[in-house]
Amino acid sequence: MKQYNPTTPSRRHMQGYDFSRLTKIGALKSLKSSFHRAVGRNNQGRVTSLRRGGGVKRLYREIDFKQNKINVPGKVFSIEYDPNRTARIARVHFADGEKRYILAPQELKAGDTIITAEKAPLKPGNRMKLKNIPQGSMVHNIELFPEQGGKIVRTAGNGAMVLANEGGFVQLVMPSSEVRMISGESYASLGQLSNAEHSSINLGKAGRSRWLGKRPKVRGTVMNPVDHPYGGGEGKQGRGTRRPKTAQGKITGGRKTRNKKKKSGKFIVRRRNK
Repeated sequence: MKQYNPTTPSRRHMQGYDFSRLTKIGALKSLKSSFHRAVGRNNQGRVTSLRRGGGVKRLYREIDFKQNKINVPGKVFSIEYDPNRTARIARVHFADGEKRYILAPQELKAGDTIITAEKAPLKPGNRMKLKNIPQGSMVHNIELFPEQGGKIVRTAGNGAMVLANEGGFVQLVMPSSEVRMISGESYASLGQLSNAEHSSINLGKAGRSRWLGKRPKVRGTVMNPVDHPYGGGEGKQGRGTRRPKTAQGKITGGRKTRNKKKKSGKFIVRRRNK
């Protein structure tokens, strides 16, 4: 983590990332492309998601979440920064000549060799079936269903712990503390994801939030009645409703939002701690 000198008020508490561990190289052109960002608007241009703005222009890096090159070893060519995600990414050159980007775990470095196999050596970056991963191991980029590609545990510093293996399912302790069953045939990558200090970074100024596409947050009580259930009134008013509500009038706070009829609910062994 980088600490800046207090040359201005915004610099006094600002913190940045330590990029010295990254490979000083540009992103691979064949895996880089432009993309349309919705920035909180629908196809009619109306705001449907509040507090989202344009942010700085960026190019998308094609990430291989499936990692379906089975039994083909690959060498890590570089560890790079990706502006579209919180974790670092690794450029891998495979033995058959193909190049791909994957999510980089903490201990992975340039020059390491990784492989995807049904059963692989227990080292960060390798990918294998959950049923073959020993208890207590940390995993990331996990498939919810076999051959679907990694869907969960993909953000900076995150990792799920393998708890138990029974009846063809593996129990995982998620970063949220939820315990969930996932098929033992699903693939997962070993290790905890890189850039763990992301959650403790101090942006230092409002402009840096705007670069990230985050717009200002305004309290509902200072809005007009047309904009929020708490809006209106002269001076400081109570919210006028017993239950807290969102801007759309939906009840929030103390109300479970997960659909009770959702089929995947049977795979949740224990809900997350409050």
